[in-house]
Amino acid sequence: MGSVKSDHMPNHTSSYNNNPLDPEEFRRQGHMIIDFLADYYRDVETYPVLSQVEPGYLRERLPESTPENPESIETILQDVQQHIVPGLTHWQSPNFFAYFQCTSSIAGFLGEMLSTGFNVVGFNWIASPAATELETIVVDWLGEMLELPKSFLFSGNGGGVLQGTTCEAVLCTIVAARDQMLSQSGRENLIKLVVYSSDQTHSAIQKAAQIAGIHPMNFRAIKTSKSTSYALSPDSLRAQICEDVEAGLVPLFLCATVGTTSTAATDPLESLCAVAKDYGMWVHVDAAYAGSACICPEFRHFIDGVEGANSFSLNAHKWFLTCLDCCCLWVKDPSALIKSLSTNPEFLRNKASDSKQVVDYKDWQITLSRRFRSLKLWFVLRSYGVANLRSFMRNHVKMANLFEGLVAMDKRFEIVVPTNFAMVCFRILPSALSETEYKNRKLDIVSEELANEANRKLLESINMSGCVFMTHAVVEGVYVIRFAVGATLVEERHVIAAWKVVQEHANVILST
Repeated sequence: MGSVKSDHMPNHTSSYNNNPLDPEEFRRQGHMIIDFLADYYRDVETYPVLSQVEPGYLRERLPESTPENPESIETILQDVQQHIVPGLTHWQSPNFFAYFQCTSSIAGFLGEMLSTGFNVVGFNWIASPAATELETIVVDWLGEMLELPKSFLFSGNGGGVLQGTTCEAVLCTIVAARDQMLSQSGRENLIKLVVYSSDQTHSAIQKAAQIAGIHPMNFRAIKTSKSTSYALSPDSLRAQICEDVEAGLVPLFLCATVGTTSTAATDPLESLCAVAKDYGMWVHVDAAYAGSACICPEFRHFIDGVEGANSFSLNAHKWFLTCLDCCCLWVKDPSALIKSLSTNPEFLRNKASDSKQVVDYKDWQITLSRRFRSLKLWFVLRSYGVANLRSFMRNHVKMANLFEGLVAMDKRFEIVVPTNFAMVCFRILPSALSETEYKNRKLDIVSEELANEANRKLLESINMSGCVFMTHAVVEGVYVIRFAVGATLVEERHVIAAWKVVQEHANVILST
């Protein structure tokens, strides 16, 4: 394809031979892709972490239409290197400390490769028995590693499913809770249903509630504060529920979080579940980020009380070396999902499904079609084992603690909230701003505004340097910089170097 828009001449060097799955050509090109990616991982830390391109850059580089004749893999890969790689923000870079990481690994990649190669569509058991049965096995394996109650596992009366993302998993659980409630109170009461979360809960919950038909005015994002380290207060939850009940509304669903996006806060599951139980609510625990760490005994206490919940999810693609996408959802009552999400058209009927002796995962999710996700998770669990997976996450926590210590030694900065797991929230202190900035300004609110502006400029300057990439959050009006350790390739030297970058840019910001 090249970079010349007018280049539509036939490419007679292409290896296309009218068989899109020719085994030998697949072998040749597959080796080239593996070599390309191996080189990419080797060199990834040399690239600017945050892409430096401008909007619309790619349309200017590529032809205006599809080539009439086939092009060689060599030409296509050349264009990938020249035109696609510059437009990537490098999530696998060891200098990526933004959002929550999307970890990768040899095992996860190879499992994904096998899944793509088999290309089965396992919507029901008969469509690929191995895909269904392996999934039921690996979700039980992982559930046991987390010490989830037996009631969440297939080996008990519950079960698990691998979905794409938390957004999908939460939508499924809200729909199940909605239908379960309306079957008792009547469909006409949909307008009365209320969904609860904290103001730190991921926006995916609000989106799911909206899609599920919950009235926008009936979504409650309950305020949190620094006094509870931004965890949801059971007393605040109960007060809000009482107010809603008095107004004639119906409490439906609570989403509690283990490891919030802004500050990695953890909600107190046991006491929140106790409040919800008083009102017959469905409780979902979103542990998308931090749930993986709970396979370590020292972090397991963060999900104490999960036995009082109805569903629990984590993203194995965040911190569990399993390539995107892989969200693990466990439910105590699979029949609630199935009643809400199942369809049984004639063309899908078969003896296995009719026998009710098999799992048909099409009835556990929004879509009909589904990928063979369990292969990559199985590869990860087997290739690394529990001990190495624990060590992987503990190492990231250790590096986050190292960064926290470096921040604490510089009196111009503060750690805004206690560090949980492997994320540090920090900022330049208002007192670090020069006296000139504060001239004739006496109100604390003004100093906070100036501090927010300084931290915003600091983060922008850091990210535009290309050396590292971090993101921010705003909690109670305070702009904080998030430093999330979790890249597969990160080492202590990258953490130390990142802090030096922060200090260098802070020196410039504070001096001007």
